Amino acid sequence: MQELAKIYGETLLLDKKFSYCPGCGHGIVTRLVAEAIEALGIRKRTISVVGIGCGGFSHHYMEIDAIEAMHGRAPAVAVGYKVAKPENIVYTYQGDGDCSAIGLAELLHTANRGMPVTCFMINNNLFGMTGGQMSPSTLEGQITSTTPNGRDVHQHGYPLRVPEMMADMHGAKYVARESVCDAKSIRKAASSVRKALDCQMKGLGFSFVEFIVPCPTGLKLSVPDSYKWNKEKMVEYFKPQIFKNEMEQNDEN
Repeated sequence: MQELAKIYGETLLLDKKFSYCPGCGHGIVTRLVAEAIEALGIRKRTISVVGIGCGGFSHHYMEIDAIEAMHGRAPAVAVGYKVAKPENIVYTYQGDGDCSAIGLAELLHTANRGMPVTCFMINNNLFGMTGGQMSPSTLEGQITSTTPNGRDVHQHGYPLRVPEMMADMHGAKYVARESVCDAKSIRKAASSVRKALDCQMKGLGFSFVEFIVPCPTGLKLSVPDSYKWNKEKMVEYFKPQIFKNEMEQNDEN
């Protein structure tokens, strides 16, 4: 416990057990965000705006202020908070259903507006909390509780790649997609979390990171099999990459 305290300081509540399902990727991403907040020394001026769904629990495990927004409205709330408190660091933490279905308009307009706020989208490719229904990122042919015969792209549309939609927006300064499929991927994801928050600290503009994570419960797979499926299926379609990083360009200037 003492060794963990050196990494997480006061940010991650080490005595509080996660309520996420066993193997859920939210636990990894929550830990990465806490690590970054502690490393950047911004805990006392950081606020999390969470959406509805499993991601709405993330702030329960951190010693930071938080706002629980209506379904999909976290980016709009974050913009309002940033206008009122520009000296503080604000980030949203949302699942793919909350972020790319109900809240897609808010997300894209926030990116295009270019205000220095950070959005984290945790993509487990379905609505996890409410029973494993199809989300915008459900893969073609994937069976969910609302697509018992598999997603039919001619009827339901194609899986939505969100960061690709905002990469060309002038207001977006750091845009990335990461995964938590293995240790190497998690290290890259940790780097992107810090860069996204650092982008905001420097006042450069909007920053966004999507995380490809497994949902063993929604997929009805064992934990090892869900990570294997995630690595073989999800990462094949949603390729992890840095779409945009104008931080280095800014540093050179």
